Amino acid sequence: MKDFKRPKISVIGAGNVGATAAHLIALKDLADVALIDIAEGVPTGKALDILQSNSVEASSVRSVGGTDYGLVENSQIVIITAGIPRKPGMSRDDLLKTNADIVQSVTQQVAKKAPDSILIVVSNPLDAMCQVALKASGFPKERVMGMAGVLDTARYRAFLAEEIGVSPEDIQALLLGGHGDTMVPLPRYTSLQGIPISQFVNEKRLNEIVERAKAGGAEIVGYLKTGSAFYAPAAAAVEMAEAILKDQKKLRPVSAYLEGEFGYKGVYLGVPVILGAKGVEKIVEVDLDEKEKALLKNSYEAVKSLTEVLGL
Repeated sequence: MKDFKRPKISVIGAGNVGATAAHLIALKDLADVALIDIAEGVPTGKALDILQSNSVEASSVRSVGGTDYGLVENSQIVIITAGIPRKPGMSRDDLLKTNADIVQSVTQQVAKKAPDSILIVVSNPLDAMCQVALKASGFPKERVMGMAGVLDTARYRAFLAEEIGVSPEDIQALLLGGHGDTMVPLPRYTSLQGIPISQFVNEKRLNEIVERAKAGGAEIVGYLKTGSAFYAPAAAAVEMAEAILKDQKKLRPVSAYLEGEFGYKGVYLGVPVILGAKGVEKIVEVDLDEKEKALLKNSYEAVKSLTEVLGL
């Protein structure tokens, strides 16, 4: 396949998250997809498998895979999942620097081949990797973002829906801050079709659900032993891509570059944004109480400490 006529999304990294994202893009008939990885044969085989499955799923998406970044050309959106998990004996700083090197290299190549694309970073540690991608790409901040809040909110909504016995579609929720342990829950902004969630779940139980959402990834790792979550992260990244590609103007919590919003600047943090054809089209500031402000400050400091290690 030499020429993509339809919208195109490239996925960097053909591991579980990347391959699942590529498959979801095909299932949604969203865009043609290119899957890129350094592992010879892996992205090619997975892309071919997806292509063959499209005949069953009645999808007209074309998929291709390989190691050549030329496949990224003409992509409207590039989802970056490349990176390594922490290995035994590896320090947190070692992991940070290793993944920063990977994301920097990947982003530089993407920027050369698809200079007008929008980047959705999934690689961890998420917020710091967004900052690496912003610098390496030279793109405006609106076109470099991270997938974190959509995933964290999805976990939160799933657990609330299970607790109450309703559809997760009917739960509106918002979380701020860094991905994982330092995310900032906002129960005041959580509702069931506009009805405050406090009418359905008491404060103690709600706090327990919030803590479970924070540790959602670790809980899955605990069960899998040798792997980590990939269905939900992939679904979250693809939802963001769809909102951008279709110019849906969706309000979603996304890791975005702050320039004074919420009182912080020069750092990526999870905040509510409007996602549309230009990427992060607007950051939506919400009122926070003193407790929420303190939690957000803690989240900011955690992310800032990582970027300082990287000299960003």
